[in-house]
Amino acid sequence: MPEQNNILDRGFKNTRRNGQITGFQVGVVSEYYRGVYVPLVDSFDVTVDGETFTGDQIQCTFNGKTYAQTELDKLSEVRWQWLDPCFLTINRPGGLKPGWHNVEVTCRMRISYMPVIPVVRTYTAKLALVM
Repeated sequence: MPEQNNILDRGFKNTRRNGQITGFQVGVVSEYYRGVYVPLVDSFDVTVDGETFTGDQIQCTFNGKTYAQTELDKLSEVRWQWLDPCFLTINRPGGLKPGWHNVEVTCRMRISYMPVIPVVRTYTAKLALVM
């Protein structure tokens, strides 16, 4: 059985505001079969072609609502269900050039029955960005 890649190839795109490219977006799914409440997600880091983005450079969209990473610990009613996408929007003026990119997403989260021990998962993919 092939290993599941938690980075989605759909939704990898540049983002725009007022006609300007302000960054890019990548989707990732949770691998934890029970899902997690969002406050148990400590953080995401995204690396594209060797450039790393962290903290307030990344916003997270769960169930169609977007939050800063600093807000995640306050979202006690929001769940990230198994295989549901979380879209990470990275602030990078000008976005990414069209073509193939090496993408790495690191997710730090705690699972419900061991909430003090963080689980760190890093996923990698080669994704094409098209205009």
